[in-house]
Amino acid sequence: MSIAAKQETLLEELALFQDWTERYEYVIGLGKKLAPLAEASKTPTHLIKGCQSQVWIDATFHDGKVQFVADSDSLITKGMIALFVQVLSNETPDDILTADMSFIDRTGLKEHLAPTRANALTLMANQMKQRALEFATLP
Repeated sequence: MSIAAKQETLLEELALFQDWTERYEYVIGLGKKLAPLAEASKTPTHLIKGCQSQVWIDATFHDGKVQFVADSDSLITKGMIALFVQVLSNETPDDILTADMSFIDRTGLKEHLAPTRANALTLMANQMKQRALEFATLP
């Protein structure tokens, strides 16, 4: 499934919830389903700088695809990073680098988050694209 198709599926799932409390619970639930991030990966190198909460992102490269793992010390932030992990994991670096990340605006989350948390969404997307760029330049 393409990144765009994953984004649309996620948007359709969020649209099922009329109440923002339910949407937040759904996003938090996504975070709870993330594979655990090894404590050894919770280093300053993997920390997304500028986020109000601590958010760590790590990535591996296997068979031409990037796999992301992430964690946060905040439930809602962990859910937000889970959105990106769900959409970008198991994709090629080039597909990640060219992905239109404006889908996050269409979730409506930014309008219902504090400005510092909304800014974190952009930081997360940028960090994941940076990691993909590192893999794209490998010989």
